[in-house]
Amino acid sequence: MRPLTEEETRVMFEKIAKYIGENLQLLVDRPDGTYCFRLHNDRVYYVSEKILKLAANISGDKLVSLGTCFGKFTKTHKFRLHITALDYLAPYAKYKVWIKPGAEQSFLYGNHVLKSGLGRITENTSQYQGVVVYSMADIPLRGGEIETSMMRIIYWPSPARPLLGMEPGHVP
Repeated sequence: MRPLTEEETRVMFEKIAKYIGENLQLLVDRPDGTYCFRLHNDRVYYVSEKILKLAANISGDKLVSLGTCFGKFTKTHKFRLHITALDYLAPYAKYKVWIKPGAEQSFLYGNHVLKSGLGRITENTSQYQGVVVYSMADIPLRGGEIETSMMRIIYWPSPARPLLGMEPGHVP
């Protein structure tokens, strides 16, 4: 388990900032203590510094995981968020989309959300913006990406055009 290099930190923070923007600092400096990101076997873990000090006694080859897995680095050094990061990203998300119950299952299986499946959407959501997708009961489901801007969503004549796409490397 080691700290992230500057390049790894930059790549990871760019991906996280796509979903939570300038609220990124709130992940590290929390009221319940200081948290940090550590790399172990190409996976990035979000862990409390208290737990990190306790885990210093465990050798790296015997350590399976520590804290919450936020994502992993691919062989091409791209960062992919994991679904386990959603609970930490959802409260700080700048842009949110709520989908109707009929579209939830289809979206969770990897399909696009059509205009007819949208319940609500945060105002001023720009095109290709990372969003956290919620059910109508305010339960975070996944991350996604808006394929069209708000102005185009409002004036679409056909409900059969996709709104949310599944970006490679987004929160699954």
